[in-house]
Amino acid sequence: MSSRAPTATVFEPEYLEGFRQIYEEKIVFNQTLGLRLTEIVPEGRVSARIDMRHALVGHFAYNRIHGGVISAALDAIGSAAVMAALAAKHMDEPPTKRLERFGKLGTIDLRIDYLRPGIGEFFTIHAECLRVGSRVGTSRMEFRGPDGTLMSAGAAAYIVS
Repeated sequence: MSSRAPTATVFEPEYLEGFRQIYEEKIVFNQTLGLRLTEIVPEGRVSARIDMRHALVGHFAYNRIHGGVISAALDAIGSAAVMAALAAKHMDEPPTKRLERFGKLGTIDLRIDYLRPGIGEFFTIHAECLRVGSRVGTSRMEFRGPDGTLMSAGAAAYIVS
């Protein structure tokens, strides 16, 4: 009986670069938000950052980030976590083939709970894929302030085929 630990999945640099390009450049709205990926884990965890700037203000009197920015950021990172988990399931495919799977991705359901006002110099967004099947993937997401305070939380389902 072997007691070897399972080998951890590692994404190739080519795949990671393509993943970043899709989420930071090719999805132009994410570019407008200033979304920058900070972590992509094959087990279906993705993190990002958005720096606060005037164009993202939703309440002028308090310099709060707009709720639509929060929702869009959580949706983007939730789908990214599902795509990372899906790619990890298909490591037998070349990176370009796994990246093509983004073309079939679509949001089915999105729920956002706004817990605290979004005030801060920057925000971090985290998501974890809960499950990815042959047709649907689900994730949970968090939107946090500079000190790590949870400001909003979300859950989503995505079509993946």
